[in-house]
Amino acid sequence: MSKRFQDTARRVLRLEADAVAELIDSIDAHIDRACELMLHCSGRVIVTGMGKSGHIGDKIAATLASTGTPSFFVHPAEASHGDLGMITPDDVVLALSNSGETNEVLAILPVLKRRGIPLISITGRPESTLARQAEVHIPVTVREEACPHNLAPTSSTTAALAMGDALAIALLEARGFSAEDFALSHPGGSLGRRLLLTVDDVMHAGERLPCVSHDTPLRDALLEVSQKGLGMTAITDTDGRLAGIFTDGDLRRVLDQPQVDLRESPISAVMTAGPVVIHTGHLAAEALKVMEQKKINGLIVVDEDGRPVGALNMHDLLRAGVV
Repeated sequence: MSKRFQDTARRVLRLEADAVAELIDSIDAHIDRACELMLHCSGRVIVTGMGKSGHIGDKIAATLASTGTPSFFVHPAEASHGDLGMITPDDVVLALSNSGETNEVLAILPVLKRRGIPLISITGRPESTLARQAEVHIPVTVREEACPHNLAPTSSTTAALAMGDALAIALLEARGFSAEDFALSHPGGSLGRRLLLTVDDVMHAGERLPCVSHDTPLRDALLEVSQKGLGMTAITDTDGRLAGIFTDGDLRRVLDQPQVDLRESPISAVMTAGPVVIHTGHLAAEALKVMEQKKINGLIVVDEDGRPVGALNMHDLLRAGVV
């Protein structure tokens, strides 16, 4: 029985993959016209569709919105009962219907025409009413559904979804939509955190910054490391600029040097001079990259004059969701 399941799964994936692949040869000037309408639209791209086409349309609207093209989905049945008020003459409507004869979609066409709202259609039948009524028709025709009865929308919905992605990415590239722009639409996601968080947002600053002067006795520097809980302390020179760093690792090395007086030796005698730093304003993701490359667990953040203003370690980046 399990072999039969596997064979069916492979057949479905082959049929749907073929349906998408066959779309490539259908790409023509209609795509250019559709993209131009959406690109120069001063309002929003309103996506609509009924049933399974509606589910696909909802996802296409979400993809458009997250890639720089303002868009939302309007249910065609609800549109006929008041939601048409959401659509303005500045908008463009993208309507999906495999048959091109969906009553709920066709019912709103006269209002769109009367208000001069451009219509782009995606259907499986170029001769259908919806295709003929649209300013631009994008054919998404499949030879057969993956359903053995050739009834359940499967290959056709997959192909329509892929075409929606093609339109969204074409518009993304035309707008020069960057990864940073994408992050601004996804501040709660991991990409947003990686592209928006700076070291200033994550670092320990002010009273929480472990920092001592170069002439501080080692015992007092150890107390600073312990109290601030970052496993390190910055060491400044007489001008307040960063002179070095002392970490838990440095302490272990000092303990192997019996000639070092833990009570009286100045921290400058055992610190690591010229440590790796990062400047304010840099992305937290850059700090992560530096730590991984240098195989270190913490960084001192310095200002443009080389003065320490913060510190962070790998645990801070983990808590911020950067790692």
